[in-house]
Amino acid sequence: MASNETNISCEDFLQFQDVLKTMRAIDDKIIYALNTTVPTKSFKGQVNATETCKGLYEELTESHRKRDSAIKKCISEVSSQVKICKAARDKDPDDLQAIKNLRNTQAKLRLMQSELNIEEVVKDRSLKVFHEKCRNHYVPPTHHDTVL
Repeated sequence: MASNETNISCEDFLQFQDVLKTMRAIDDKIIYALNTTVPTKSFKGQVNATETCKGLYEELTESHRKRDSAIKKCISEVSSQVKICKAARDKDPDDLQAIKNLRNTQAKLRLMQSELNIEEVVKDRSLKVFHEKCRNHYVPPTHHDTVL
């Protein structure tokens, strides 16, 4: 897997959040992108709204997939670190540094897990806006049953 989502660093949570923020740019700009690319009735003949909506949908879903993969990769990595820290603490329950490392790593894991919830909210909002603007031009293949 040599794609971009594997380049995200899981060590520094703030850096992790910064990378996710950059990766969420398309979602943050979805309303603007739809307003400028999907034609109103008066400009209907000048733009191929079906192709525009399809392209934007593909871009959105690929971005969602990459972010989801990146978050889950980091959750997996940090979960492994938690196990290592627990083993170190269990080996010497009086080692204050081991206890501190475990707490810090558990906190980082909780923050990363909360990013999955944030991601779900961002994804839902973007797809709702997409549907509102593009429903008359393009119906994504996975939403045929749920759109109506």
